[in-house]
Amino acid sequence: MKYAQIGCGRISTNHIKAAVANKLDIVAVCDVKPEAMENVLAKHGLEKDASIHRYADYKKMIETESPVLVGISTESGIHAEIALFCIEHGVNVVIEKPMAMSMTDADKIVAAAEKNHVKVCACHQNRFNPAVQATRKALEEGRFGKMSHGSIHVRWNRDHGYYDQAPWRGTWAQDGGCMMNQCIHGVDLLRWMMGDEVESVYAQTAQQFHHYLQCEDIGMAVVKFKNGAIGTIEGTTNVYPKNLEETLYLFGQNGTVKIGGTSTNNIDVWQFADERPEDSKLTGLQEATSNVYGNGHTSVYADMIDAITHDRAPYIDAKAGRRALEMILAMYQSAATGEVVKLPLKNVASTDFMGRFD
Repeated sequence: MKYAQIGCGRISTNHIKAAVANKLDIVAVCDVKPEAMENVLAKHGLEKDASIHRYADYKKMIETESPVLVGISTESGIHAEIALFCIEHGVNVVIEKPMAMSMTDADKIVAAAEKNHVKVCACHQNRFNPAVQATRKALEEGRFGKMSHGSIHVRWNRDHGYYDQAPWRGTWAQDGGCMMNQCIHGVDLLRWMMGDEVESVYAQTAQQFHHYLQCEDIGMAVVKFKNGAIGTIEGTTNVYPKNLEETLYLFGQNGTVKIGGTSTNNIDVWQFADERPEDSKLTGLQEATSNVYGNGHTSVYADMIDAITHDRAPYIDAKAGRRALEMILAMYQSAATGEVVKLPLKNVASTDFMGRFD
């Protein structure tokens, strides 16, 4: 299956690693910086592979190479533009988070995918973490019973050096703040686990330490789900001196689970009323990861290849990406207005909040 990578920055190595692991035929990479392409290929021993063509123009690459699958990992602000071009040319896409920066663009991607019969995967790879998969299985089997509440805590560090690596980071048009960039994976997990259907969101955000950015570095929210459960969200890049945790708590009438670790990859608490023999193997489960992105990209690509081959929806489809984006934009709108925001959300974009912390 012919594969091409658009955007060769920090996260692209996970996409190339996943493509190699899944034995995709990597035909091209694209970036406006030639050195970025060479660097990511070199990390995987592919820098001397003449069959992998280099492009500065993704449109020319798509039209010339006609890949079956493309990974998009550019700055967030152009995810939607690139995805829509690929979809309209019949190319399946894996889009890094966030899928888009506005509800309008997210809706366009969902509609275009359906119209063109193209598979679109929103890259929320933590759904494939073994700890998350085990918890989801318990949830689907009804082991939690009625859900009471849940919470996600993303307590990370991003210093000046991180933002200096790319000028688009921390901007409303191209990135958003800690909620949109760092915390959207955790927010996706919370919404997914708590039933997906959200009634309302109330949030506060602030810019405490990163005054050289446009956006927030701390955000907190209370979420009311349509099934009656309550959720809380805490996300920040202000933790000193390094990443502390990304932790998901789920509390049901008959079960309690705490998924911890740096990026929701360990099971710290696993307690259910209907005890089972396999529970002993899950309590204390720890997944080794080399960075906060975890190991899920390889599973994302394996699933996407299978979805294309068997003409089914991806495990994490465009609608899932839309729901995660909706949560973040609802938080931004609530924080900006001081009011509770009702879902569904329409016609809201990250750029609506320009000047918020000026």
